[in-house]
Amino acid sequence: MVELSPAEVLARVPQQDPFRFIEEISELDSDHIVASYRFREDADFYRGHFPGNPITPGVILVETMAQAGVVALGLYLCALERSEEELEKLVTVFTDAQVEFSGTVRPGDRVTTVGRKQFFRRLKLRSEVEMRLDDGTVVCSGVLSGMGVPR
Repeated sequence: MVELSPAEVLARVPQQDPFRFIEEISELDSDHIVASYRFREDADFYRGHFPGNPITPGVILVETMAQAGVVALGLYLCALERSEEELEKLVTVFTDAQVEFSGTVRPGDRVTTVGRKQFFRRLKLRSEVEMRLDDGTVVCSGVLSGMGVPR
């Protein structure tokens, strides 16, 4: 049982480039997380979504919210309750989402994701998550859940 720093949590997030959508965790405690990511203009998915007018696919935005609001926050919360050995034996899986989209994310845009814990028990986390562009525009928001399962 240990309180991990934002850098330690980020180092434990299992998703890696090119599928990691967290670059920085600026706030983290037992109730919330604030994380950011800038979408690379050369990301492969922009070639086909949509040629001449690229936007970030909604499924990628949901994944970005899940990596911060469920995976990273879940790692932090698990570390507060479990030993290092137990933590190493778990992987967080995404279980469900209810998301509303209200804007678009373009190549090169930086987003900030804020996740607020609704509940965490028996390794299951449900978070209210919101994503904003740097200008404050809300891009999407919703409730996401995930749980720790043995590797």
